[in-house]
Amino acid sequence: DLGIAMGNGSRATKAVAQLVLVDDRFSVLPGVVAEGRRIIANMERVSALFLAKTTYATVIAVLTALFAWTYPFLPRHFTYIDAFTIGIPAFFIALGPNTRRYVPGFLGRTLRLAVPSGLVLSGAALGAYGVVGTGSVAGQTAATLALMAGALWLLSITARPLVGWRVGLLAAMAVGAVAGVLVPLTRHFFALEWPTSQQWPVVACFGLGACLLIEVAHRLFARRAHAEAEARGGSER
Repeated sequence: DLGIAMGNGSRATKAVAQLVLVDDRFSVLPGVVAEGRRIIANMERVSALFLAKTTYATVIAVLTALFAWTYPFLPRHFTYIDAFTIGIPAFFIALGPNTRRYVPGFLGRTLRLAVPSGLVLSGAALGAYGVVGTGSVAGQTAATLALMAGALWLLSITARPLVGWRVGLLAAMAVGAVAGVLVPLTRHFFALEWPTSQQWPVVACFGLGACLLIEVAHRLFARRAHAEAEARGGSER
């Protein structure tokens, strides 16, 4: 429920209203409602990315402390990962069209995807780090790439249904992620090194395993809840 007052209304009316139409045009309200729906619905889309990062960053910090390992990431590694899996794509997804009405249960639906995904991503990163070598640049690189692969898959889940512009966005993020380790200049800047022929299978195993487990977690815990919310909200994307 929303109390709406006209701009030329009484002071008392405007004081208790949640929205004041300063130009007295009631016709602007459909646009206001549409903007609100777009913001709320798209924030639900991208919030899983941020909460998944909170989950895996916390788990990795706790487990490395328990195992007395050197922390597997430098700040620049998180800059590299976050730019292509959270920051840049979340900006564009949040601005995309979405007319779904508000549906209660936002936090529960988001956590159903974010928490399992964060646990999987932390396992993939620490697994690759432990196998390749803790405390080494090679191990940090393996952890970064395995985490990047799983995080990109999580991004693809939050971007569904994959309409044209979202496919292009995902492709651009994947190309940027590959370029970060492929181009010598950016690889040096992000303090990474090119994996050896023995290390690539480890990265691929943990990265692809993370993608598979995140997809399974999505189908088991989150997909039905999100589908019901989309149906109730009458989403038009």
